[in-house]
Amino acid sequence: MRNNTAVACRSQYGLIWPSRILLAMLTMMALTVSVAAEKDGKIPATGKAAEVALERWLGEAELEIQPVFSDERFPNVVVATDGTVLATWGRSSYRVRRSEDGGATWGSEITVAEPGFHGGGVVVDERSGDILAFVEAGHPPAPLTVYRSQDHGRTWQADPVVIHPDSNGNVPSMHMNEHGITLRRGPHSGRLIRPSRSYGGGNARKFWPTHYTNAIYSDDSGKTWKTSEPFPAMGTGEATLAELSSGRIYYNSRRHLSTDGLDPRRRYIAWSDDGGHTWTDLSVSEELPDGDRNRDYGLMAGLVRLPIEGHDILVFSNIDSPEGRRRGTVWASFDGGRSWPVQRLVTEGSFAYSSLDAGRPETASEGWIYLLYESGGGGTMARFNLAWLLDGRDLQDLLPK
Repeated sequence: MRNNTAVACRSQYGLIWPSRILLAMLTMMALTVSVAAEKDGKIPATGKAAEVALERWLGEAELEIQPVFSDERFPNVVVATDGTVLATWGRSSYRVRRSEDGGATWGSEITVAEPGFHGGGVVVDERSGDILAFVEAGHPPAPLTVYRSQDHGRTWQADPVVIHPDSNGNVPSMHMNEHGITLRRGPHSGRLIRPSRSYGGGNARKFWPTHYTNAIYSDDSGKTWKTSEPFPAMGTGEATLAELSSGRIYYNSRRHLSTDGLDPRRRYIAWSDDGGHTWTDLSVSEELPDGDRNRDYGLMAGLVRLPIEGHDILVFSNIDSPEGRRRGTVWASFDGGRSWPVQRLVTEGSFAYSSLDAGRPETASEGWIYLLYESGGGGTMARFNLAWLLDGRDLQDLLPK
């Protein structure tokens, strides 16, 4: 008599397995293979190395700067799993430019959504290779559409997703945060996570005390997202995050104003030890500025951890300016964000919102750091390497002993 609850499948050993059991076994096998690949230091989508030895990041100092967008604003840059560099941009339409040669040359603009307001925070899924872009209907709070690319940014399709509200009942906005990441370590390996924010009652200054940053994360390749607990400081917005080699997550946020008497002109820092669900150990950076130094307003910043085995080298971008959005600068930490002993000026000129990402090992992008920033009414891409950032300093003197 046929089992009316499951179709039977015959194994190579002559055993009969209900299909639901077989499916569960295959799923567990697939997860085991995926986790093993990550533990072996590979990106599951490509089999290429996730991180490489520090020596692969050393060489002659190089810095190259070129315009990539001629109008509007709102930058984000990510590197696809095949090494394609994607610069995303726009406030009236959401656009992408791609570079397949490590950022030396750029293809023509690809319009993803028109109209489309850049929601910020593109995410590369390292398990599948898919790229997710968040586009809002206007300045948030506003309806959100997520677009997915399965060909490294050449084509995009709207992708229905579910984003669950946070513990305050607020569904977060994505605008304008740094890109997300795929977690590689610990029990949450494979999780997609990206910074997000709550606008409270709106974007007007009277609502700023109700603003706070947080994060959204997905354990099913971006189909459903949970929202983390709020960042432990109000008045925050536009955040960044990075996973350290220990699996701990470093979170760095813009501050519009101070609601607790702490310095609103420096970046706010917190940490997560549970895969990005809660944030603890709030502090104010003593070294990283938040926008120009003459006002309590802040500025979207870039952040990336370099894919170097055994080291937590972070790069941060903002401005080092006494007044006005200019003097774009990058800082480097060699101890996972505890200190920032190196900084270097990228440009004396106009510099506002910025985004950072790092090249992928074993691709044309390897060894490069990418900085997309607003400048003079358009978008400019700088690419540089660690040797340029060090500016002649001895790396061994900077690494933790």
